[in-house]
Amino acid sequence: MPKDIAYLFDASIGKYYYGHRHPMKPHRLTLTNSLVMNYGLYKRLKMYQPASATFKDLCRFHSYDYIDFLNRVTPSNANEFQQFFQQYNIMEDCPIFDGLYEFCSKYTGGSLRAASMIINNQCDIAVNWSGGLHHAKKFEASGFCYINDINIAILELLKYHPRVLYIDIDIHHGDGVQEAFYLTDRVMTVSFHKYGNSFFPGTGDMYEIGADYGRYYSVNVPLKEGVTDSDYFYIFKLVIEDVMAFYRPTAIVLQCGADSLGGDRLGCFNLSIKGHGDCVKMIKDLGLPLIVLGGGGYTVRNVARCWAYETSLIVDESLNNELPMDDSYIEYYSPDFSLHPDLFNPKIENHNTKQYLDYIRQTMHENLKNIAHAPSVQLQNVPDSFFDSEQIPQDELNPDQCQDNVLISSEKTVAPNEYYDSPKDNDKGE
Repeated sequence: MPKDIAYLFDASIGKYYYGHRHPMKPHRLTLTNSLVMNYGLYKRLKMYQPASATFKDLCRFHSYDYIDFLNRVTPSNANEFQQFFQQYNIMEDCPIFDGLYEFCSKYTGGSLRAASMIINNQCDIAVNWSGGLHHAKKFEASGFCYINDINIAILELLKYHPRVLYIDIDIHHGDGVQEAFYLTDRVMTVSFHKYGNSFFPGTGDMYEIGADYGRYYSVNVPLKEGVTDSDYFYIFKLVIEDVMAFYRPTAIVLQCGADSLGGDRLGCFNLSIKGHGDCVKMIKDLGLPLIVLGGGGYTVRNVARCWAYETSLIVDESLNNELPMDDSYIEYYSPDFSLHPDLFNPKIENHNTKQYLDYIRQTMHENLKNIAHAPSVQLQNVPDSFFDSEQIPQDELNPDQCQDNVLISSEKTVAPNEYYDSPKDNDKGE
C-alpha cells in the first residue's frame, strides 16, 4: 500500500442539479462517498475537503471572458446573457443551473488540490471522484462539462514533472484534454473510447496522433460497441505497456469515467465493475505519482458501486460483495444489494474482433516507436505552486479542512434528478 492516499470530497458537491431529465447527476458523488464511508475505506485514506478553485485558478486554462460569463450568469438573469450562449456552447447538454459556477469551482478545486499534494510529496495517490470533466474547451462548455479540471491539474503537475501521462477510460473520447496538449511532448494523452456512428464527441480516430512537438504524443484507441472485459483489458494492457516503455512518464492522471460500464444510460460497452477496476489497478500498480478522477457515468447506482470498488483497489482493501445495509442510500441498489451485479441486461453484441484489436495495437506500437527518447525539459525557475508546503507549514496553510477523525453522517440528501425519464434510459428499474 502506498504510504499516503488523499481522498478529496466536498460534502455539498452532490446537491447541484443540471435540470429536469438531464442525465448528468452530481448526486452520484454523494452515493459514492456514502459507500466509501460505510465500507470503512476512510480508515485507509487521508480525507480532505478541498478549497474551491478561485477565479484566477480557472483562468489558468480557460479564457477570462468565458470564466467571467460562468461567474455572472444564473437562471434568473439568463436572458441578459442570451447573446453569449452560442459563443460558449450553452445548450441543452450544457444548461445554466443554480450554483453552476460554485459547482465548477468545487470539483476543480479538488483536482487542483490533488495536483498540489502530489508535487509537494504530501501523498502518492490523490483521488477526486468529482473531477474528470474532460470535454470542456478553453473557450466553451461541451458534453456536460464547463471547466476542464483535468487540464488545470496537469498544468500544475507540469511545474515539477517533466512528463505527465493522461489516461482516459471514459466511453467518450477525452477531446478537451487532447486538444489542450496536442502540440506538446510534455503530456501524452491516451484515450480508450467508443468511436464511429456519430458517437459523441466524434473525435478520437487512431490517426489523431498530435502535431508539431506533440506529434505521436496523442494516442487514441477507438473501440466499437459491445467490448467485453477480456478484450478491453487485452488492448489496454498492451497499449499502456508500450506507452510506459517509450514515454517513461513521471506522473499519471487517470480519468475513470464509469459510462464505459455495461448498462450505462448513455453507453454501449459490456464492461463489468471488476473489468473497469482492473484497468485502475494496473495503473496504480505502476507505482508512479497518480491522480485518480471521475468523469462520465449516468446510471447512478452503478457509478457509485464502481468508484467505491476502485477506491478499495487503490487502498488494497477487499470488500464484501454485499453492500453495507446501514448505508443511507441502500434502496438505490435494489433488488440485489450487491457490489458486483449483472450489468448486462441485455448484453450488447461485441463488434471488436481480435484482428481489429491487434491492428490497433500494431498501429499504436509503430507510432510510439517514433518517440526516440523521453523528452527532456530545460532547467528553469519553477513557478509558485497552488500550495507550496516548503514555504508555509501545512497546518498553517489551511487550504482544506482535514478530517482526521471522520464521522459517518446519517443525514440523507435527496436529489431531485434521481430519475431520468427518457426512452433512451437503459436503467428502467431505477
